[in-house]
Amino acid sequence: MIQVTLSDIKAWIDCDIEAQFLDQSIEGVTIDSRQIEKGMLFIPFKGENVDGHRFIQQAFGDGAGASFYEKGSTYEVPKDKPVIYVEDTLTALQQLAKAYLKHVNPKVVAVTGSNGKTTTKDIIENVLASTFKVKKTQGNYNNEIGMPLTILDLDQDTEVSILEMGMSGFNEIELLSDIAQPDVAVITNIGESHMQDLGSREGIAKAKFEIVSGLKSDGLLVYDGDEPLLEPLVREADGFHKVSVGIESDNKVQCRIAQVHESGITFEVNDKTAYDLTILGAHNMKNATYAIVISEFFNVPQEAVQTNLSKLQLTGMRMEQSTLDNGAKVINDAYNASPTSMKAAIDTLANMKGNRILILGDVLELGSDSQAMHASVGTYLDGKGIDVLYTFGDASQSISHSGKAHVNQCAHFTDKTELIETLKAQLSSEDVILVKGSRGMKLEEVVEALK
Repeated sequence: MIQVTLSDIKAWIDCDIEAQFLDQSIEGVTIDSRQIEKGMLFIPFKGENVDGHRFIQQAFGDGAGASFYEKGSTYEVPKDKPVIYVEDTLTALQQLAKAYLKHVNPKVVAVTGSNGKTTTKDIIENVLASTFKVKKTQGNYNNEIGMPLTILDLDQDTEVSILEMGMSGFNEIELLSDIAQPDVAVITNIGESHMQDLGSREGIAKAKFEIVSGLKSDGLLVYDGDEPLLEPLVREADGFHKVSVGIESDNKVQCRIAQVHESGITFEVNDKTAYDLTILGAHNMKNATYAIVISEFFNVPQEAVQTNLSKLQLTGMRMEQSTLDNGAKVINDAYNASPTSMKAAIDTLANMKGNRILILGDVLELGSDSQAMHASVGTYLDGKGIDVLYTFGDASQSISHSGKAHVNQCAHFTDKTELIETLKAQLSSEDVILVKGSRGMKLEEVVEALK
């Protein structure tokens, strides 16, 4: 984590600090006064309901080494304490993160996309960790506050920083990319998330492509070459290397599944090199291939990449497999969802042996096209060999309506307990159950109830 003096901070950001405090050191940063540890820098934010400036005195009492203070705040300035006066605490946080990242000077890998950001981030960390000291974004710290905090948590000997970049509107990823100045940028795919804010998939593609705004001139863009919406954006951009990844043959790097196992897949890259992956799905094959391309860019030995992929462990609720006491298999993919990722999950389940049970919840934030997009998921079930379809929520009823003709059994639930009891009553050792929905649906509760 960051360990610097206030003199360093004064040189890095726009601020005022009394001369007597310039030798004061800080170690670590927090925006939550309840998490203060000795020597930390406290950064107060003014929210709709609570102004963090009211907790500055408490933060110092709990051992804070220093605190930002927004000029113009009406709260009392602590006397005889190391206070850093700034115009805006968010801007100052971002300036500090950008400067500290330059100070640590790791290689930076930035990851965005509608689906698969966290999985791709985890895989990249996995393949690089055998060669470099790597640190990645934890949890969902991927916005204008979370990403700077991730940067400020880097140890000074970090060699590679993997930064996830999320957004809900235009210009947000541009800001994050400007802070991070990445050596490598990854766009995993373009889905439907945030459609209600960005208007169309074309809008989503443009917002995601903002990741190249801070990409270094000798940097690398790795992107989903199977996504036609990215191609015109890639063609118009220059000044960095570009590698398209995908299943289609016109990609610079092509990947294809060679074999499906119970616990993962074997896939080939450019029809010559085979990799074993301990997670399911063609979409995860593509995520792994992004990591393979990046490992080549950083000169990681191919044998090390193959070994690490074969032992991969992911963040929970992403194609997470478990076996119930009765022998039934459960795939917990409940962390989040979009229509695109649901279709990928259907393909994964279709390749598995057993009585295939699909449990889908609502996809949130789809805007006015929500009903049609949910219905498209149900239609996609045609010919997939799914035996049972259960949906839960409100909007997902459209999946049941359009999908019931393509499965042997179908029902929609508005009560999660009723869904759980229905499942428990019919479970057998031959069942393979895949659970997926938006984060707000909390479908992991279904998985936990079955265990």
